[in-house]
Amino acid sequence: MAKSPNQKLKLLYLMKIFLEKTDDNHGLRAVDLIEELRQYGIEVERKSLYSDIEALQIFGLDINKIQKNRTFYYYMGQRELEFAELKLLVDAVQSSKFITVKKSRQLIKKLEHLVSIHDAKKLHRQVYVQSRVKTRNEQIFYNVDKVYNAIDENRMIQFQYCQWNLQKEMELRHNGTYYRISPWGLVWDNENYYLIGYDSSSQKIKHFRVDKMRNIRMMEQKREGENVFRQVDVSKYTNMHFGMFSGQEQTVELLCQNQSIGIIMDRFGTETRLCKVDEEYFRATINVVVSNNFLGWLIGLGDDIKIVGPENVLQMMQERVQSLMEMYGKGTLIKD
Repeated sequence: MAKSPNQKLKLLYLMKIFLEKTDDNHGLRAVDLIEELRQYGIEVERKSLYSDIEALQIFGLDINKIQKNRTFYYYMGQRELEFAELKLLVDAVQSSKFITVKKSRQLIKKLEHLVSIHDAKKLHRQVYVQSRVKTRNEQIFYNVDKVYNAIDENRMIQFQYCQWNLQKEMELRHNGTYYRISPWGLVWDNENYYLIGYDSSSQKIKHFRVDKMRNIRMMEQKREGENVFRQVDVSKYTNMHFGMFSGQEQTVELLCQNQSIGIIMDRFGTETRLCKVDEEYFRATINVVVSNNFLGWLIGLGDDIKIVGPENVLQMMQERVQSLMEMYGKGTLIKD
């Protein structure tokens, strides 16, 4: 009897069966494996099957054997990604605002292929994408790729930048004028992707929401601003910019209740300078871009954390609080 054309692919199909249909809780008997291979048009004898399993083990697959009653079951053990790790990745995809609903489902479907069909069902059960706040801009994936390519090629990029209007539509800023920026990094902050780059015209480091960038093109010019970025820690840059809003970078002194130590560590990191004041308070010295977002963050913390210096930042907070009091004072609200 002539052999099936698929016979040469026997080991590959056997590996596929182990990856897709077995895991720590679901094994297959030798007779089951033979039947699964038969579905692909491959005939195999039991003795040959054992040799094939051994070959896959030598190749590096963690194929295990367990006995239940008097029957042996074979299953795939350790994989490249553990099930718990995949659940974390699924959660990250679901919660990422910059990933569209459509792309979220596509990515999660691909992640499901990394586990057995049994565990894939468990992953699918925890998918809650539709009701989450998501971008509608599918272009972001291509934007990220174009930016990374420009960084790899050491080239500047040009692009148009958008903003929302009252019709809930994205419109081009500055009548579609192209920005010309030297890209030096991409960061994910506050559920959004940002390009961190150098603007030669203003000689400043600037950041842009990647999902708001349009028509990105790599330029012939080499990137500029290398000397500036040698002195910048991009992760610290992100921590200093609350909500990635711009402002003046300053060193600020905060008087904090001891119970707020976790808030300071989570936001500014373990390298933050701390000084004990007494049994109830400590001082924290932080480097931060002072913006309304930073002031609003402090206001939201109530009396747990207070600005004590410098004087100009303390005055900005006083003015901000006064402005809010006037805005929400009696008779000052906007009426229809």
